[in-house]
Amino acid sequence: MARMHVMAGIGDKFDKPAIRTITVSDLGDVLRQGMADFWARPSHYIVLMLIYPIIGIVLAVWMNGWHSWTLLYPLVGGFALVGPVAALPLYEISRRREMGENPGWREAMSVIRSPAIGSIMAVAALLFIFFTLWLTSAQALYESLFGASPPRTLTGLLDQVLTQPGGRTLLAVGTGLGALFALAVLCTSVIAFPLLLDRDVGAYVAVETSMRAVLYNRVPLFVWGVIVGAGLFLASIPLFVGLALVLPIFGHATWHLYRKLVEPVSMIRGQ
Repeated sequence: MARMHVMAGIGDKFDKPAIRTITVSDLGDVLRQGMADFWARPSHYIVLMLIYPIIGIVLAVWMNGWHSWTLLYPLVGGFALVGPVAALPLYEISRRREMGENPGWREAMSVIRSPAIGSIMAVAALLFIFFTLWLTSAQALYESLFGASPPRTLTGLLDQVLTQPGGRTLLAVGTGLGALFALAVLCTSVIAFPLLLDRDVGAYVAVETSMRAVLYNRVPLFVWGVIVGAGLFLASIPLFVGLALVLPIFGHATWHLYRKLVEPVSMIRGQ
């Protein structure tokens, strides 16, 4: 029964949230709403401004000590694959602000007590599988072009990529491969986590609803994926410092994107 609840949510039958169609201009609205949520209490995010540079420094030391610089690009690019999981407390803040509350981090972290936490963890596990497959694929691609001996320094890696014949192939094929993984994550989770926080529909329905949202809104959500992917990648470059600003805005904006894409239960029942 517990397994069925995780996959299908509460109730005797699958819920099937109704999907709205949106336009590219709606993305500007959700970004503005995300920024409004961020600036309402920017002091909430001071901890992020400390955590992300520390993560960047730890990764740099680890890659230098273990000569793992070949994972630099996959790790930076791969953050977009697990970003929806990191943004869970941000969705909760936006959800509570929508209800007229003034939530802090204690309320934001209450997501761990959500009735849908099992379903949330199931979808999160799917994203971490995508992330692991991406790292494995990226490393295999590198080794197929340059062999199994990685460069010992960052400058050595840059020299390989920018001056050796396989460098262009690595950049082109690696970027294309990363885009495929990003598309898979977009299709399966673009609104999955906000939906689960709002309505305990189960992991299967959350993923299926995200896929329908992308199917019915291919152009706007493709543009959204490009905006988020590029924003997270660029914000990760300076030792992940930019994520302290970009991740909260995108996280809050994703909640408002969910609201634009999915019909509320009250409207469906009122029909």
